[in-house]
Amino acid sequence: MAKLVLKDAVVSINGTDLSTWCSSATLEFEVDEQDATTFTSGGYSEVLGGLKSGTLSLTFKQDYAAGAVDATLWPILGEVVPFTLKAKSAATSATNPLYGGNVLIAGYTPVGGEVGNIAEFEVEFPTSGALTRATA
Repeated sequence: MAKLVLKDAVVSINGTDLSTWCSSATLEFEVDEQDATTFTSGGYSEVLGGLKSGTLSLTFKQDYAAGAVDATLWPILGEVVPFTLKAKSAATSATNPLYGGNVLIAGYTPVGGEVGNIAEFEVEFPTSGALTRATA
């Protein structure tokens, strides 16, 4: 079984590659559980999959330069925009799938941190609509 150390993940928001400033990326998918239990379920719970959703969680080192983090996220606050994420910068393949879809830029911390530390912030963007997994 192959193992992977995340060293060069690729994160794009609204067509802008923000990998240079991103130090953590997590994409989570989930499906709502819908109770389908009836009197004939034999005393066991039955569940069906309901709506699918996801969350894109990122940690950024802040940068206010043109084309950097603040210049990318500030103008799209409150907007639904496309994103892509893959574990390695290598070509998209069966062993390096590209995940994508749309996220709502639901929050943003333009200034934050402690004295003497790197200006860093975390965001969680909910997905909106269908999500994809490409292998080619």
